[in-house]
Amino acid sequence: MASRVFSLRIDAQLWDRIRDHAARRGMTAQDYVVATLVREDFDERFKAAVEETDRFYGGREDPPQPPPYSSPSAGIR
Repeated sequence: MASRVFSLRIDAQLWDRIRDHAARRGMTAQDYVVATLVREDFDERFKAAVEETDRFYGGREDPPQPPPYSSPSAGIR
C-alpha cells in the first residue's frame, strides 16, 4: 500500500494529551493518531453499511412481542 505524508499543526496542549494517550497504550503519537483515524473511518463505513441494509430490507421493525401470559390459577380450584 502506498503511503502519503500528512502534516498537521496543533496546539501544544492537544499534542501533550495525544502523547499521553499514546504512551498509555504503548504507542507512538503517530501510530495513535493513525489508529484513531482508522477506527473513526471504520465506524463511519459500518454505520453506512447498516443504514444501506436497513434501506434494502425496508427498515428495522420491532421484534414480535410474546403473547400476554394468563394467570396460572385461572380456572383451577
